[in-house]
Amino acid sequence: MLATVIAATSGDVTKAGKAIGLALGVGLGALGAGVGIGNIFGSMIQSVARQPELRGELQGIQWLGFALTEAVVFYGLL
Repeated sequence: MLATVIAATSGDVTKAGKAIGLALGVGLGALGAGVGIGNIFGSMIQSVARQPELRGELQGIQWLGFALTEAVVFYGLL
């Protein structure tokens, strides 16, 4: 894979390093956000299963957590 990246950047090692760093940064940011969002919604399902009467309260907190976690992806793209 490294040879493919270097070939795509015309043999310029600096450009290849930047491309690899960018891919790792964006990929890990998206991976972390995916895990975080999965935890948020999984915990929401467990909480509502235990106490269905708190669904309204928990839903607001859930969407706030989702938005903050999703913001991490946007920071990763910068």
